[in-house]
Amino acid sequence: MSDDFDFDGTRSQSRRGSTLQLWDMLAILVLIITVCLAGYFVWIFLNPQSSFNFLPSASSRIPTLTPTPIKLEPTWTASPTLVLTPSNTPRPTFTPFFTSTPFSLVPPTRTLKPATATATPKAPFSATTQQVESTVIHPELACNWAGIGGTVVDAKGSPIIGMVVVLRGTLDGKSVEQQTVTGINKEYGPSGYEFVLGSAPIQTKNTLYVQLVDLQNLPLSDQVYVSTSSDCAKNLVLVRFKKNK
Repeated sequence: MSDDFDFDGTRSQSRRGSTLQLWDMLAILVLIITVCLAGYFVWIFLNPQSSFNFLPSASSRIPTLTPTPIKLEPTWTASPTLVLTPSNTPRPTFTPFFTSTPFSLVPPTRTLKPATATATPKAPFSATTQQVESTVIHPELACNWAGIGGTVVDAKGSPIIGMVVVLRGTLDGKSVEQQTVTGINKEYGPSGYEFVLGSAPIQTKNTLYVQLVDLQNLPLSDQVYVSTSSDCAKNLVLVRFKKNK
């Protein structure tokens, strides 16, 4: 019985060893094939244009663009210029016109007489001036005053109230521009007006003028220039305006 046991055991081990060797070889072969395939795919991934790639990608099938160099056009050759031979064309014969003697049907212009000078229209108002002592109007001021005053009347001597009177010019080197309305200073009359020049008589020579104007500042009289005096008996200048007929 011991011989049978040993024989059977030895035989059983031999069969198992041969079976294991076959599966080991197959496993090794599969491993080698797997490694080769993995290496192949890695190679194809890194070099898709390789000749070993049996399934090239679409990008690998795109044809390579080859630039075509631009060629210049052939050198332009000028065509020969056609030279025209001038022909001698005779000029037309000039026929002179008859000379006409000018004459005029209009009689000679008569020499016009020079136009008569138009008279300068006279201002609507004229004025008279007079130097008097100011005490006739301001007795309380004595000689401590200097000024210009007066009245405005129509052609019949009736007072005109509301007329604008201006005083312009220079006094003692300073510019003067004053304006008043008739009827304010009734001490001169119903249409009286007045301009105060200072608190003492002063000597001037035609540096001031008085004038009547309308509401648009248009003149109604000439510029009436006045002279003032340093004399206390002449420290008031009366300027009376009257409308012309």
